[in-house]
Amino acid sequence: MSNSLSPEYPAATTTPLSVILPAKNEAKSLKGLLTRLRATLPQAELILLDDGSTDQTAEVARAHGAHVVSHPYSLGNGAAVKSGARAASGDVLIFMDADGQHDPADIPRLLAKLDEGYDMVVGARGVGSQASVGRSLANSFYNGFATLITGHTILDLTSGFRAVRAERFKRFLYLLPNGFSYPTTITMAFFRSGYPVGYVPIHAAKRQGTSHLRPFRDGVRFLLIMFKVATLYSPLKVFFPVSAAFFATGIGYYLYTFVTLGRFTNMSALLLTAAILVFMMGLISEQITALNYREGD
Repeated sequence: MSNSLSPEYPAATTTPLSVILPAKNEAKSLKGLLTRLRATLPQAELILLDDGSTDQTAEVARAHGAHVVSHPYSLGNGAAVKSGARAASGDVLIFMDADGQHDPADIPRLLAKLDEGYDMVVGARGVGSQASVGRSLANSFYNGFATLITGHTILDLTSGFRAVRAERFKRFLYLLPNGFSYPTTITMAFFRSGYPVGYVPIHAAKRQGTSHLRPFRDGVRFLLIMFKVATLYSPLKVFFPVSAAFFATGIGYYLYTFVTLGRFTNMSALLLTAAILVFMMGLISEQITALNYREGD
């Protein structure tokens, strides 16, 4: 890849690019998006993943020259991303939403950052890009927690707009879930494996059409992102503080009952046992996580 990128990515680039668009009932937004993509990246391979759409999504994509891969029914956003990565032939993969939130004009900036030596570059949304105040607060919490766990500044853990080296990304396909939390998983996998991740600030527009996220149905699923962040990177960073809290409480309660009652109580035994069990669970989880990444090699 060239070390200098003009505002429009050169058509004669020596690095094959594949743009992957997971889509479900996005025919309305695709018309304008695919036109802008062709204008920005005329030589790129466009792959649209039709995840069980019931509208004209596939037909619109084909009419604009995109290669369409269709799921017979909806398998989930993550499943669409995995199918797109398998179908792509480019050395660099660009993932973006098909609902009009992401601007193709930002792609050259992602590629320029990738050219600085990063293996993945994420389009980091600003506060004004969030769909709601609640989602903005949730994303801020995710970013802060992931930053604490990894020791690296994470500006947008859940953004679906990113450029990544295909060889690196495809290594982790077996780890990716079929649902909406694939960005979290791939980000943590890259940090765990020591692949550099960069960020480029973007503004995400209001989506066209209806969101496929349901706050009540997906709320618990997104809360599990916190657990996934910890277990994908370093389980002991979560299990050890919990174990230490149980241990400290058990010792404290034992000292209290010894002074006041002169004996060791069942509650103290329960708390100390819980501390040992939680710590052992953390050790086992750490080993399982390490084995998962060696399997990816």
